[in-house]
Amino acid sequence: MPHFYYFRKYPGQEVVIIDRFEDRLLALHYVFPAPLNRFGRLLAADPLLEALPDMGTAELAFLLDLDTDRAALLKRKLSRSADPPYTEVYAASSITPILYTHELYPHSLTQLIDPPAVLYAAGDTSLLATRNKAAIIGSRKATAYSRLAMEKIIPPLVARGYAIVSGLAMGADAMAHEAAIRHGGKTIGVLGTGLSHRYPKQNSGLYEVMQDGHLLITEYPPYAGPKKWQFPMRNRIISGLSGIVIVTEAARPSGTMSTIDHALEHGKDVHAVPGPIDSPLSAGPNRLILEGAAPALDGYTILGGLPREPV
Repeated sequence: MPHFYYFRKYPGQEVVIIDRFEDRLLALHYVFPAPLNRFGRLLAADPLLEALPDMGTAELAFLLDLDTDRAALLKRKLSRSADPPYTEVYAASSITPILYTHELYPHSLTQLIDPPAVLYAAGDTSLLATRNKAAIIGSRKATAYSRLAMEKIIPPLVARGYAIVSGLAMGADAMAHEAAIRHGGKTIGVLGTGLSHRYPKQNSGLYEVMQDGHLLITEYPPYAGPKKWQFPMRNRIISGLSGIVIVTEAARPSGTMSTIDHALEHGKDVHAVPGPIDSPLSAGPNRLILEGAAPALDGYTILGGLPREPV
């Protein structure tokens, strides 16, 4: 895709080169934070989004698959939000927007039916280029059994250079991030909210640590607060980023198992921690093992089932 640039210089500052397409897409995504597939018709008709400000309501409704009322509302929002130089605004908040055209945008996410149009990142964005990533997921009500399992699973993965991916939720997610950090590894948190919201509040300290030396990403603009439907959407990114998906404890059905569904659809290596047959939180992993998932006994058994490739 070709890019066009304009130049801006403030007193005492160097010239800043800004990708106009990037700012246009960020302006659109700010008011309409949809996955990339929703922008397909629009980008086919207007690849650089140059005509977007002058589009009529009916055309916008058709290109974005909206009803007329929603298209009219979107047009009004766009007219109010088109001016800010979003790349600069986000940079001032230590947020890096990674568009689907960006060199750091993970290729694995392009394999999704509905890849994110933008990833908003805070922290060490180079972690997106890490070749080996393993998702460790489980119940928000995870017990000490999940923590015990992670102490057996995570150190060998970290030693092999795997970045640990999870959702920064309560329970198993927080345990996975904390264990990766404790054992000297790197970890990526995929949020179901914008970066201005530390949700859940109990993980605020972990959020700070990960923002400083690890990585937080989300497909939602910074202002987006927690909504129920956003967390299942977040799960496809956790799976999409990762070559291995490991589930510790999970009920059936659950959000954790929806992540596994995404993983299976995309041919990921799925491993499950076997648990007591009388534990509701072992019902999900035990069922997965019955259906063919590899039992995750420790990190070595997980790595032993995979090709030994350089990091």
